[in-house]
Amino acid sequence: MTGRRHLPAVLLLAAGAVAVLGAVLVAGILWTRAAPGDPRTGVFWAFGVALGFVLQRSRFCFASAFRDLFLFGSGRIMRGILAGLAVASAGFAVLMWRLVPDPTLGIVAPEAHAVPLGIHLVLGGVLFGIGMVLAGGCVSGSLYRIGEGYVASAVALAGILAGLAAGAHSWNFWWRASIGRGPVVWLPAAGGYVTGIAVTFALLSVAYVLVVWREARAGLPAAPLPGAAPSPAAPRPAATASGQGVSDRLAAALAAVLVRGWSPTAGGVALGVLNVWLYLAHMPWGVTGELSRWAIGVLELAGVGPGPLQGAGTLSGCALVGTRGPWISHTLTLDVGMVAGALAGALLAGEFRIRRPAQRRRYVQALAGGVAMGYGASLAMGCTVGAFFSAIPSLALNGWVFAAALALGARLGVSVIRRMP
Repeated sequence: MTGRRHLPAVLLLAAGAVAVLGAVLVAGILWTRAAPGDPRTGVFWAFGVALGFVLQRSRFCFASAFRDLFLFGSGRIMRGILAGLAVASAGFAVLMWRLVPDPTLGIVAPEAHAVPLGIHLVLGGVLFGIGMVLAGGCVSGSLYRIGEGYVASAVALAGILAGLAAGAHSWNFWWRASIGRGPVVWLPAAGGYVTGIAVTFALLSVAYVLVVWREARAGLPAAPLPGAAPSPAAPRPAATASGQGVSDRLAAALAAVLVRGWSPTAGGVALGVLNVWLYLAHMPWGVTGELSRWAIGVLELAGVGPGPLQGAGTLSGCALVGTRGPWISHTLTLDVGMVAGALAGALLAGEFRIRRPAQRRRYVQALAGGVAMGYGASLAMGCTVGAFFSAIPSLALNGWVFAAALALGARLGVSVIRRMP
């Protein structure tokens, strides 16, 4: 009888999944037809949908990770980020080894997010860190929250575009002052891939210890070890019936994926795996490069374009790009697919609704934070995705410099919001 009682729930979940996934598939087909002649557009749509779905289900936001660490002393999301970085770093190392077997020859692996070091990177990270805390989400966080119906996130995205446009107008100054003079430090070039991956995992271990230290200082309980027995004082979960039917098990499995939230660690590992696959398909995960192309395109349509961007075309990562190439590109497909994937996840979990800020000043805060993020991303040649989550696995030193500057900026941003009424 138990299986029969839950059969409608299984059918309802399955029907909802089929309907939403069918809509996503139709949208992907229509999007692909708008970009004829490029068979990989559909692949990037699928990647974008998967990334957006994982972000939404795990509530995975880089801004929340840094903010919560400083504001509440919680490293729950940050531990998920570190897990994802570890997975992606191992996968990237294998892929880059296949592309450049001998890294000591001075050739950086193609598409690796290795960019010049300099004051521009530090300033960009600090500005981005402040902006993401003020806006309540980073660039990827804003995209997936748009899929959930957050109006303030759409305002933050407008600010990001404005910041990228401002960054484009000042790009040539920064190129002459810092970017064009900065060294590119790719760790494998110093001693091979073993050295590069060893240094990266050592730094990830140090970061993990610092997160645990911060939680201990805040007085938070330690995270339970995988497989550890529950405390005798803790409430025990209700025993499951040994006679569970197939429909009960299917309902539980579907609910675990589609309805109940994922842990940040599960989300981080999934994003790390997707990033490796994305690099295998074409390039590591990036967001702001495509947004900058559209921001510059709007400026050019208005007759106030920045003109040629010195050296930008020689850089990897999410450096500013002009309006060359088709308007529907791989990275645009990825960005739009992320919104679609987050929308799918929110609909399946019953979490979608239009959410407007309760206070009008929240719009100003989101816009200002977005502008700071956009300008910071133009200097750092990426956001928390391209300049951090894809740069560190690229075994590039700039990823760690940006991370340190990002942490400083987030700390300053927390100080700002604490003083807000």
